[in-house]
Amino acid sequence: MDFVFDLLQGAGIAAAIGIRPFLPVLLVGALAAYDLGIDFDGTDFAFLEQAPLLAVVVVLLATTTYLTRRSGPETLELPPWAYLLGTYTVVLGILYASGSMADGDFSIVPGIIAGTLCAYLGFATARDLFLRTRKRLDPEAAGALTLYAEGAGLLAAGASVLFPPLAVLVIAGLLALLFGGRRRAGEKYAGLRILR
Repeated sequence: MDFVFDLLQGAGIAAAIGIRPFLPVLLVGALAAYDLGIDFDGTDFAFLEQAPLLAVVVVLLATTTYLTRRSGPETLELPPWAYLLGTYTVVLGILYASGSMADGDFSIVPGIIAGTLCAYLGFATARDLFLRTRKRLDPEAAGALTLYAEGAGLLAAGASVLFPPLAVLVIAGLLALLFGGRRRAGEKYAGLRILR
């Protein structure tokens, strides 16, 4: 049962990092530093709760916030640097999911697999959802989407660390949003083709 809980915890953290990779990382690092639900000390992943990594995350948060404001919320396409953010997100998802497995003295291989899949799921779902939603909002409301993403990621990360079974709801919710949104988009385009 501990294996399942550690795997769920890692998967939930990775999914949360996929949604937004800054505040969830800082939250998990802080919880690990105080041994609340997770602890990377004594593993090869101890750096995940140490100040140097968390300082780099703060700098990246400030940089992407600046770049996002500079590009403007009215931009409907992702800027090129956002795809680099996707790579960074998957790498962090792998590290934190593997760290969760190492915390329980289990093999990190399931963590690598779950971290990759769940971080990508979170990133793909958030990207699709916010690009679709942004098209329907005025620029001021569109600018608040990043704040909602940070909040969703923070909530998902905290819930996954403190009560790992909730990670199932996080992952199920992301899958429902991803496939539901794509299905509705497909129906819309099919309707437009019929009108022609």
